[in-house]
Amino acid sequence: MALNRKQIRTRRNMGLALIALIVGLAAFFYIVTAQMRVHDVVETDNAFVTGNLIPIYSDANGIVTRVLTEETQKVKAGDLLLRLDAQRAGALLALAEADLARAVRTVGALFESRRQSCEKISSRIALRNRLRHDLARYQQAAPSGSVSQQQLQNARDQLASAEADVREARADSQSIEVRVAGVNRTSHPDIRAARAKYLEAYIEYSRQQIKAPAAGYVAKRKAQIGDRVRPGEQLMTIVPLDHLWVEANIWENSLERVRLGQNAQVIADLYGRRVVYHGKVEGLVPGSGSVFALLPPDNATGNFIHILQRVPVRIALRADELAKEPLRPGLSTIATIDVRDVQTPVTASPDSTGTTEYRTNIYDDDLALAKVQAEEIVKQNLAGKGNEDERACAVGD
Repeated sequence: MALNRKQIRTRRNMGLALIALIVGLAAFFYIVTAQMRVHDVVETDNAFVTGNLIPIYSDANGIVTRVLTEETQKVKAGDLLLRLDAQRAGALLALAEADLARAVRTVGALFESRRQSCEKISSRIALRNRLRHDLARYQQAAPSGSVSQQQLQNARDQLASAEADVREARADSQSIEVRVAGVNRTSHPDIRAARAKYLEAYIEYSRQQIKAPAAGYVAKRKAQIGDRVRPGEQLMTIVPLDHLWVEANIWENSLERVRLGQNAQVIADLYGRRVVYHGKVEGLVPGSGSVFALLPPDNATGNFIHILQRVPVRIALRADELAKEPLRPGLSTIATIDVRDVQTPVTASPDSTGTTEYRTNIYDDDLALAKVQAEEIVKQNLAGKGNEDERACAVGD
């Protein structure tokens, strides 16, 4: 049946109206969904990958004699990075070793002197006691005339001299006792001081070899063969790529519902939207970026301008996703935080120092080995029977 022009126009208007209704409903649904999404998430493209950039400094003076690592090279904790010329440090170590040996022998001689002083006191007391007995016999025999007054006087003079010798020996022994009282041959302050200097020299010598404190990739290597380095001079940087996070700078008017532990999604410009990283909010920096700047704002000067601030939010990334799709510090990202869960207090603080780059034990063995070497030096130069006969003189009157 053929339709007239009016019917065709009516049907066309109804079709257009239906299409307009569908488009309107779709737009309404989109707007509502977008509004709900905006309410449930916080998104920013002012977000960057960052991590622990571990600086490698020299802890000793020396000239670089060998460079064992290069830019982008992966190293493990404890790997040797640089070697310095150790001749001067070796000479100082030998001097410290000689000083420690000399101190041990000097203290040993001091203890022998104390033992000798004890024997001298005993000898002089024995002589004094003999003279006392002689004087007593002379005094008993004097009334009978068998002993002259001169002999009696000589006996008294000899006894007085012997008494003085005993006091002198005791004074000498006391001066030695002051230097060794309360210690033994290995714990004397002179030995402890010499041992401490040896430990310092040994550590200085061992630090001529510069090691990696943590695993990562070498970057910004500055050291070259022939460079003279000093303590505190930065030589290179190590970047661990297995523990990275995103620093998302959120507008302060969007920060109200951001909490520790909330889920987040991160898209890196390196891979685009085909790779989505899943993370969690790990912490909120206690201040906007401006207050930590080199020249922080001073709003009390009178020239005040109200500027909306950004606050850095740290978003932790999963290690398995980083291993599969590696990132680098400094890369740009888009971060989206799901802020529906607001149960956690805004002041909550995480414990985020559990990974390996927050601690190192590569220096622990230096002091332990130095102590072993020092004890060996002490043992080799310890004369006599060690700590025997090291009590004070026990000589009676």
